[in-house]
Amino acid sequence: MAKRASIFEGEMEVDLSQFQPKTCPDSKAPPQEQVRAVAQTANFTSREAPQVPSPAPKKRTARVHRTGRNVQFNLKASQETVDAFYAVTDANPGWVLGYTLERAIAALQRELKAEA
Repeated sequence: MAKRASIFEGEMEVDLSQFQPKTCPDSKAPPQEQVRAVAQTANFTSREAPQVPSPAPKKRTARVHRTGRNVQFNLKASQETVDAFYAVTDANPGWVLGYTLERAIAALQRELKAEA
């Protein structure tokens, strides 16, 4: 019997000549249908992801406007907050996202100044 290769020893000649790809399917293997039936009978849980159709994300129309705003501002927010932000913009014709943000910041600054 050949000595087992160690990852801790120096370089070692390993004879891999006996390993070759299979040329034909295993004739002793049971058919797939039989394997599936036995697995279902034994309540075997498949490792494959369930084939549940996921809802497609909502696509928004492209918003391309030349406004002079050229700095990108990314942040994380809840889906509800993002939807509300877009709803405010969509409810006001002519508004773009940058203008909505500017108005929101101005309103927040007025509110905070009034509280002080």
